Amino acid sequence: MLWHLFILLLTFYLLSVVTDRYFIPALDRIAGKLQLNSEVAGATLMAIGSSAPEFFTALISVMRTNGASDIGAGTIVGSAIFNILVIIGVSAMFRKAKLTWQPVFRDLIFYSISIVLMVTAFWDGHISPTEALMFVALYLIYITAVYFWQSWLGYQTQELEESSESESASGWQKFIYTLSDQVMLSDKSGYAILWRFGLSIVLIGVLSYLMVESAIFVSYALKIHPAIIALTVLAAGTSIPDLISSVIVAKQGRGDMAISNAVGSNIFDILIGLGAPWLFAFATGRSSITVATENLLSSMFLLLATVVAVSFLLIIRRWEIGRRAGFVLVLLYLAYLMYNINQVLTR
Repeated sequence: MLWHLFILLLTFYLLSVVTDRYFIPALDRIAGKLQLNSEVAGATLMAIGSSAPEFFTALISVMRTNGASDIGAGTIVGSAIFNILVIIGVSAMFRKAKLTWQPVFRDLIFYSISIVLMVTAFWDGHISPTEALMFVALYLIYITAVYFWQSWLGYQTQELEESSESESASGWQKFIYTLSDQVMLSDKSGYAILWRFGLSIVLIGVLSYLMVESAIFVSYALKIHPAIIALTVLAAGTSIPDLISSVIVAKQGRGDMAISNAVGSNIFDILIGLGAPWLFAFATGRSSITVATENLLSSMFLLLATVVAVSFLLIIRRWEIGRRAGFVLVLLYLAYLMYNINQVLTR
């Protein structure tokens, strides 16, 4: 079990390196070459980049036939709770953010609808092809709304800026970065960008596979339901790239972008992170997908409650969020962790 715990922690670190240092910067450059505005790029390419670990975790777990699909769903639900409480909370603790209410309001509406759709789909413990298709269709509607929202409501957005790669690493981290830069081609040519993009997808897929396998082994060894491990450990681990990038932009005074990233990533996680793997499973011959409701439904309702709480908080504070509110959100996540730990100990 110690070996699998080591692999689990190592995959968390390597996922954050691959995603934050190579995959997201490659997507930044692709978005720039396609001349996408910041909102469309954020809702599509950037969402894919920051949510790639969760997506591949869900895809790999749903293709297993031993009930491990709970890990994929649990990771996405837990990651959504982590994003909405910890990422928004920590970002606000670094710097107060004044939000542009129009896009935040849009994302909160679609996010709430996504959660309601998720709860409805999970309610009977079975996922049908129609329900999987509804998830993907709702995301396409969301992308359409993102594309036209600014022209409909008339507001200004920040232009997309390329991710800056940190050069503050030291010791063994510099060794890893130097070695990986040679493999990933660190120059800025078009070929290098496509190479980093494709190889990053492969690496994220392989690391996600190792992470899922290790998490399953650890959960069985500790006699804990895999969904509990997914809701807590995997959720936090796969959200590290989101947290790092959000804290960086919050320090730069772009807290608006940090919070939008957290909410937008959750929409992608739920609608595509769950819907696309389900559709893929049905396309490859699966007749139905069974999901556990015992451990997930309570967290889904809690997720809906967090959205209501954050929305209420933003409205009464006139779309501003500061350190005190951020501290409260982090405390709420710690309470959620204690709730899950208590569930494990009382079984």
